[in-house]
Amino acid sequence: MMNNASVPDGGAPAAAVRVRGLGVVRGGREVLHGIDVDVPERQVVGLLGPSGSGKTTLMRAIVGVQDRVTGELTVLGEPAGSPGLRHRVGYVTQDASVYKDLTVTQNLGYFARLAGVPASATREAVAKAVATVDLGGHERQRVGTLSGGELSRVSLAAALVGEPELLVLDEPTVGLDPVLRRDLWDTFRRLAAGGRTLLVSSHVMDEATRCDRLLLLREGALVADTTPDELMRTTGAPDPERAFLALVERASAGEVQPR
Repeated sequence: MMNNASVPDGGAPAAAVRVRGLGVVRGGREVLHGIDVDVPERQVVGLLGPSGSGKTTLMRAIVGVQDRVTGELTVLGEPAGSPGLRHRVGYVTQDASVYKDLTVTQNLGYFARLAGVPASATREAVAKAVATVDLGGHERQRVGTLSGGELSRVSLAAALVGEPELLVLDEPTVGLDPVLRRDLWDTFRRLAAGGRTLLVSSHVMDEATRCDRLLLLREGALVADTTPDELMRTTGAPDPERAFLALVERASAGEVQPR
């Protein structure tokens, strides 16, 4: 799959996120175990795995809101959680992060101010975010009256309004029908083509084929760091779900992860 990632002298895409030896302890239990991974810039990187595998914890660590983190975690050249990253990273949680009693425009105007968008540029920033997520015609609609798919788009627009370089999206397609899922993934592809880096989590394995790169987690450990084509080739599986199961069996047997 083609992508627009910049390539340094070594031939590999530059990393928007660099993780080394990352561990997280929560409730007295280690939920991430020594994760080593790079998230290439200007790509759609899928973070996949079953519920409880550690996807949300890893994302929270990357955006700097997770406690009890050990190891090295660098985001856009700065330590995760640094004040300088506040306007460079957009984060969409699993639950809607917008106000249902406000209109779409009111929500986006509020988040634009939080992102430091100048008042003189807010209207243009809001209009651009609305257009990006295809919510034209809903600007004056109260968010609480929108459908589930439209609500997901408003949350994405709220993260986009400050034009962040990195978007961290925690299961943004959960609960959506296949058509809405497809439309959101088309939006993700356009954003990456426009120069943004996206880290998108999902427990729906067929979404693996929509990514440039895949990070597969199970029980807090990285099972594979690979591409969709390489995943299918190395496992010989007919679909991503069975490919993931094959990797789990190999990892349990102590075989090397595909990279």
